[in-house]
Parts: sequence; structure tokens; C-alpha cells
Amino acid sequence: MPLSSGDTAPDFTLYDSDTQPFNLSDELSDGPVVLLFFPGAFTSVCTNELDTVGNDLGEYAGAQVVGVSTDSPFALAEFKKVHDFPFRLLSDHDGSVSADYGTKYDNDFTPMKLDRIAKRSAFVIDRDQNIRYAEVLDNAGEMPNLDAVKKTVGEVAA
Repeated sequence: MPLSSGDTAPDFTLYDSDTQPFNLSDELSDGPVVLLFFPGAFTSVCTNELDTVGNDLGEYAGAQVVGVSTDSPFALAEFKKVHDFPFRLLSDHDGSVSADYGTKYDNDFTPMKLDRIAKRSAFVIDRDQNIRYAEVLDNAGEMPNLDAVKKTVGEVAA
């Protein structure tokens, strides 16, 4: 079951596209964090979503934005390089963090049983590790409500 606004965000440590660790509770000391789970690098909607966020990154002022997928750090490094994303991409390669946040597809997602793929999701987490915004989409072709994410960031970062 997906987490929702008001829940405590599970802590985690994942490695980014530069194979550097990212620990949520440590990063929250600098301010709120926006977690954007996405199904897969180099797919059209994921690329569009991350490009949109990167182009509007100034509107997320006061928060650290990170993308999270089950792709390997090496695939994410190439994805980030090709598209010049100005924020970190984290590898949840075994899908455990996606499962903790309730964003992992189950075995019925596709005939190929891609059960470790993350659903497209957005979470805004405040300094106290409380989820202030949560959106989990079942349809991978849809984008999260980025205006609502930015509005929540503005409220949390103020």
C-alpha cells in the first residue's frame, strides 16, 4: 500500500549515478527532499518528466530533488549524462525502497512480470521526515502533478 501525506518517510540509503551514497535522513538536515520515482531510464515519459523538472528546478527552491528508479547506477549515469539532468538519480536496483514507499508494481504489471519496476510517484518529505505530499500513479504514461509538488515545496521550505 502506498504511503500518504502525514506518514513518516522510511529512511534509506541508495547509491546515485556517481556511485555516491544518499541517505535520506542525512540529506533532510539541509531541507526538504522531493523523491520522484520513475519506471525506467531512457523511456519517453520518464525523460519528459525529468526534463520538465530539470528545466523548472528553480521553482523547487529550498528542496533537494532526486529521481529514483530500479535501473542500475551505470544506466542512470548514462541517462543523466545524455540528458544533463541537474539533480541526482538514485538506483533502487533491488526495488526495496520502492516497495517500502508502496510504489512497486506487482507481478501483474506486464506479461513479462516486471515486478521490480517502480510506479511513477512523487513525494515531498519535510525536515522531520514527514511526508507532506504523496502521489502514486498506476498508469506509467501519466505524469505527477508537478504544480502541486512545487506548491508543497514552497509551503514546506518557507
